[in-house]
Order: sequence, then structure tokens, then C-alpha cells
Amino acid sequence: MNNKYFVLGLPRTGTTSLCVASLDMGLKTAHTAYTQSTIKTAQLIADTPVYNDFEKLYQLYPNSRFIYLERDMPLWVPSIRQLLTRMRPKLIEKGGGFNETLKRCYLEVFPNLDDESLSNDDYLVDCYQQHKQRVTEFLNITKADCLFVDLAQEQSNRQLAHFMNVSSIKIPHINRKGKVTAWNEIKHPLKIESTRIGKVDKDALLYHFET
Repeated sequence: MNNKYFVLGLPRTGTTSLCVASLDMGLKTAHTAYTQSTIKTAQLIADTPVYNDFEKLYQLYPNSRFIYLERDMPLWVPSIRQLLTRMRPKLIEKGGGFNETLKRCYLEVFPNLDDESLSNDDYLVDCYQQHKQRVTEFLNITKADCLFVDLAQEQSNRQLAHFMNVSSIKIPHINRKGKVTAWNEIKHPLKIESTRIGKVDKDALLYHFET
């Protein structure tokens, strides 16, 4: 498939909720992608590595479309702080913890991640704004098709339905109260696994697709 949807929202902006809705729309969907097969097969991909490696993905799929998920800072900051606090020990662990692609993406968006930065609202807001600026500059250069949308807004369902050319979309509210594992519990024939039975490619984007 030449046309894909890549979700550029940072973690805790509703990526899982959009992925569940994508399944209901009949799209092969991956929430995170750590193998070449996942990237090739899925029609909509969110989270890692998309939010960080979107330039490479656009080079591979120049007809792709993007969805940038926004979230109000008073809601996003405490949510991302809770997630990063939980993840930080494994993010900075050498030779273990999370896979290297996940570590790279998080630490490039959230550099110098320590206790002091995690407690600083300004640091987290700055990370968010720098990522958004990078996305905006990319879109200005490429003129790629992108929808900016906040899933908490009442009109978001209508905006997404129009952008994705479907009659209607219903976005569920997934991963409430800091939960981050809801996607693992989803059973659906169109769900594309992020790994190959737990195995990941060293760098799923450093290769050329065969035509």
C-alpha cells in the first residue's frame, strides 16, 4: 500500500485511542513498529518510532498522510511526567531495558532526562513545543498532507472522518488514569504486532523497500 497514515502525536496525546478507532475503520493498524514487516504491512502507525522518525518514513512513503495529535498542556504535562518517571530507569539503562529504537526516540525528544528535568514543567512543555516546531517545519518544506487535531475536542471525530474520507469515526477514550497497556489487551484481526514474536529489527528504517 502506497498511502499510509502516520500519527505524529507524542505519547499521552491519544495515540492508542486513535489506533483502536483505526481498527474499527478497517485499517491494518500498529501502535509502535519495531520491524520492517510491521512498517510495510500497517496502514496506520502511531507512537514509536513514528513521532521521531517521520522524515525517514516520508522518504519511504511519499504519498503518506499525517495526523498530528495535540493536547492541552495542563493535561499532557502530568500525564507524560508520570509515564517518563516510570520509564526512565529502563530508558537510561545500558544494554538492557527497552529496545534501542524506543530508547533512541524517547531520548531524542526528551534529552537530558533526569529527576530535575522531570520535575520541571517548563522542560516538558519545551520538549512538546520543539517537537511540534520540527513537525511544522517538515510540513512547510514537504507540503505533506497533515491534520492537526485534539481528540478531547468535540469536533475531532468530524475532522478525522473528513480527513480520512469515511462517513463517521468514533474515538474511544483509552488508557485512562495513566494506564499505558490497553493496546496489549486489544484483540482484532487487523491489529499488526509491533515485534516479531518479541524480536525487533536493529533499525527498522535503515533499509530500502523492494518495489
